Amino acid sequence: MKTYDTFDVPVEGGSLRVGRWRGDADAPVVVAAHGITSNHLSWALVGERSRATVVAPDLRGRGRSSEVSGEAGVEQHSADLVAVVDRLGAERVVLVGHSMGAFVAAAFHERAPGRTEGVVLVDGGLPLTPLPPGTSTEEGLAATIGPAAQRLTMTFGSTEEYHDHWRAHPGVGPHWSQAFAEYFAYELVPDSGSFRSSVSLDAVRRDTIDLMDTEAPARRARMLPPGTVFLRAPYGILGQPVGLYPELLAAAHAIAFTDIDVRDVPDVNHYTVVLSDPGASAVAAVLDDVGH
Repeated sequence: MKTYDTFDVPVEGGSLRVGRWRGDADAPVVVAAHGITSNHLSWALVGERSRATVVAPDLRGRGRSSEVSGEAGVEQHSADLVAVVDRLGAERVVLVGHSMGAFVAAAFHERAPGRTEGVVLVDGGLPLTPLPPGTSTEEGLAATIGPAAQRLTMTFGSTEEYHDHWRAHPGVGPHWSQAFAEYFAYELVPDSGSFRSSVSLDAVRRDTIDLMDTEAPARRARMLPPGTVFLRAPYGILGQPVGLYPELLAAAHAIAFTDIDVRDVPDVNHYTVVLSDPGASAVAAVLDDVGH
């Protein structure tokens, strides 16, 4: 088993908590960005399975970085990732992002292309299906992450009660494991005798505005380096047989962005592509390949 530790990185408005799974000395450094209501432990299985040293922050407004002040947004998250890379003393890193984190990884490459060894986008980062003109942020939240945002306004009597909430989720419950249990337990913080999610709803709302945009993700996608890999989960957030990127949209992206290798990871949904196997092992294998 790899050595795992955490450390803090100063950024504008506070400090990010960063998790690290130390890999082989001759392997690359991978910096991993999580999804919109997630935390760094979403990368635990990938971090264990990859040869690389995998470094994953709690993005501002999430996990132990929830108290960082200032507005969120994809550009701000990408600036925060540059601060993490600087703290590591790494000249170049492999960037990987899941869901919203993939949009952040693409923005990092746009901001600091000379620091990028390779990029892997996991079920995110390329333009999503456009929402109707005039769609509000709240409507965008419902359309993109739905029930995942609802929990941010709820309280729970115990960690076990929170686990029960997620065991009932059709995209998570059938795949429940110790990795899921630790991931969700980490998210909770005390709140007047009960518990609530540490994820900031304000940060999620701000980040949703960027996910609803299609022009900036398309511009960044065209700038990604040759050999960039996009891994699609065929099943969606609720385990439904239409993923965040429907098959036709993924095929269109493969045509539009010719430097990006668009692949499916069979038999996974938007959660299990990183938080369960075979998804985590598939992502780790791609990271090890891209890093050479």
